[in-house]
Amino acid sequence: MADASLFDADFERRLEGLALVARRVFEGRLRAERRSKKSGAGVEFADHREYAPGDDFRFVDVRLFGRTDRLFVKLFEEEEDLSVHVLVDVSRSMGVETGDATPTKLVIAKRLAAALAYIALSGLDRVSVATMADGKAKVLPAVRGKARIHRVLELLRTESHETMGGPGATDLEGAVRAFTVQTKKRGLAILVSDLYDARGFELAIDRLRHARFEVVVLQIWDPREAARLDAGGGRDLVLVDSETGERREITLTPELLARLSEAQAKHRQRAAAYCRQKQVAYAEVASDVPWDQSVLRVLARGGLVA
Repeated sequence: MADASLFDADFERRLEGLALVARRVFEGRLRAERRSKKSGAGVEFADHREYAPGDDFRFVDVRLFGRTDRLFVKLFEEEEDLSVHVLVDVSRSMGVETGDATPTKLVIAKRLAAALAYIALSGLDRVSVATMADGKAKVLPAVRGKARIHRVLELLRTESHETMGGPGATDLEGAVRAFTVQTKKRGLAILVSDLYDARGFELAIDRLRHARFEVVVLQIWDPREAARLDAGGGRDLVLVDSETGERREITLTPELLARLSEAQAKHRQRAAAYCRQKQVAYAEVASDVPWDQSVLRVLARGGLVA
């Protein structure tokens, strides 16, 4: 069911303000530094090849002809629009209720994805968004122009693990594989997820890298996950895996609570370390921070705004 409060009128007003603040995000660092490998009549010299009948004489290298007595034409790298793909994990672990006024990880992920898509649409021609769960991906074909943001919002508003047709397990690698099969245009892939996957999030990141996407990982985490166990009352608890339904009885002690908090921190540290190793841009996004502040922090930390 669509959540009407997810993207209300106030959200859309704040989107425009963010776009103004971050107007150089994709026009600056991203657009200037990402050129296609296509050869054409661009502005940056790439290589030579031998002249063939029909080639434009304007691109004949006269100096090289003088040295070799052979005709060569200059080839240039042709700059293309950057394709931005925002991949949102909508598995069950993302939507676990907080029990207070703090938004779920899924709400933060969807708002973050919508904001990044809008900023990209404000400065670029081509943006696509995909929701992922259960090894599947639903991809909105690439759109152009700010007016298309409503198509993006509609997808994010309505899609969840239920609409993806499965029990809600993560399987990031399977979902990324489904995304790459549907997406021929390579570019920047922004993965928004808590990275909770029993199979390992590394497989998903590697699949994007090997498919020749430039990868950005935004790890959504809830600072109060472990603390809410302590607030649940009682020392004996039954923990239920939100995705698999597996149940485990525990006796909650201060030591166990500390170990749970440590495990959560180590999960983020592992993700950050892996991304550093693979030269993948990475940022943490806490669910208790307002979404618009998180957007600006992500952009600034990634070196995307001056």
